[in-house]
Amino acid sequence: MALALTARLDRLPMSRPHYALLLIGGLGYTFDGMDSAVVAFLMPSVRDVFGLESWQLGIVGSSAPIGFLVGALVSGYLGDKIGRKSVMMYALAVYAIASLLAAVSWNFESFLTFRILAGAGAGAESVIVAPFLSEFVPKHRRGWFLGALSGFFSFGFVGAALIGRFVVPMGENGWRWAQVITFIPIVMVLWWRRSLPESPRFLVTQGKHDEAEQVVSQFESRVQQALGRELPPVDPNAPDEEPPHKFAFGKAISFLWSRSMARITATTWLIWFVITFSYYGFFTWIPTLLVNRGISVTTSFTYSLFIYLAQIPGYFSAAWLNEKLDRKYTIALYLTGSALAALWLSQANDPVMVTWAGVTLSFFLNGTYAGLYAYTPEVFPTWLRATGVGMSSSFGRIGSITAPIIIGAFAAQWGFVGVFGMTTTVLAVGVICTLLFAVRTAGRSLEEITGSGTGVATNDTHSAAGGKGHR
Repeated sequence: MALALTARLDRLPMSRPHYALLLIGGLGYTFDGMDSAVVAFLMPSVRDVFGLESWQLGIVGSSAPIGFLVGALVSGYLGDKIGRKSVMMYALAVYAIASLLAAVSWNFESFLTFRILAGAGAGAESVIVAPFLSEFVPKHRRGWFLGALSGFFSFGFVGAALIGRFVVPMGENGWRWAQVITFIPIVMVLWWRRSLPESPRFLVTQGKHDEAEQVVSQFESRVQQALGRELPPVDPNAPDEEPPHKFAFGKAISFLWSRSMARITATTWLIWFVITFSYYGFFTWIPTLLVNRGISVTTSFTYSLFIYLAQIPGYFSAAWLNEKLDRKYTIALYLTGSALAALWLSQANDPVMVTWAGVTLSFFLNGTYAGLYAYTPEVFPTWLRATGVGMSSSFGRIGSITAPIIIGAFAAQWGFVGVFGMTTTVLAVGVICTLLFAVRTAGRSLEEITGSGTGVATNDTHSAAGGKGHR
């Protein structure tokens, strides 16, 4: 039998074709992050235009997380059923078109509907990008690649802040033009359609070995041309690719919660909930909490921009550590830093100290995401990788929906100290569970991690995915 296609991909040095994939996926994440953050800057204008009450404004604030949850569930299923590339393109198109429709919305109901649809498109795309691109990246740089890929979210948040600062205040229709800007990525669909191949690992699970061979051969040729030298040899002892395995949703759910896989599923879902709950609780309430600490509204927005900017080094420092420490320990380290920063924030009284604690918390929270976005696609086998990532992300979105409500209740009852004391506790639980139950993934092929090839998996692999039993 010919050498495994997956082993041929894993031995490729990082080169221009890989970085092109990073840019393509990263731009998608930039606009996903922008969609998630821009609603906060639209809300004051929307409230005045449509005469909204507080409860209606609260629903607007939850529109993106609700859409993200639905989009993540749907795209995970479709990504394993019909393919990664198609779902990625259609999700981007839904997001962009819904954003444009929201710009011309005529009442509260239409605006809310289109914002939920835009969130669904963004959520669908954000789920599918990481598992899709993870299946092209060599094992020795996959942690860095996926961590850096998630770092593009931070550019979207900063972009949303700039839109809120310079576009929304332009006039009575500034909030509409802000959403027109978020329609621009529709042009990327044409680029993706021409330049992106389907995942060869997905094609193999569908029994389309000839198509997968063509994709891998073309990718090898592009890498060799970029390097200007012969490619390294293929490891003859590498695990084979997964055998053809048609996706069935009921079978996938049963497998995720089977005796062999329940630990890894539960741990991954818990980490997603912990980080998403803490992240959205913090970023939703930080401007209000800054004002309550004696900082003016205008100054609080300036401080919030500094806190947003701290996301960038948080993501990319963790991406670098993904290969040095392993994803498991990167996640635990940055969750620990987040817990300590939240504790610091709970005790800070001076506005400058509050801001520095917020910057530190932003740095570590986003670094945790860089570890988690690398880790999650690695621990699920190819035939349900997108579903596993989608369901993990969706469970985390429950945290993003409930966090503003729960933290609001804590703020009313126990104030600033209570809010971040509770956040510290949630993050500490995440650290303990990560250290005890997460598995090592650095430097290992996707097939080795999940035990889904024909090679022999390690004990750690069997604990992650039950060895070869799921085939």
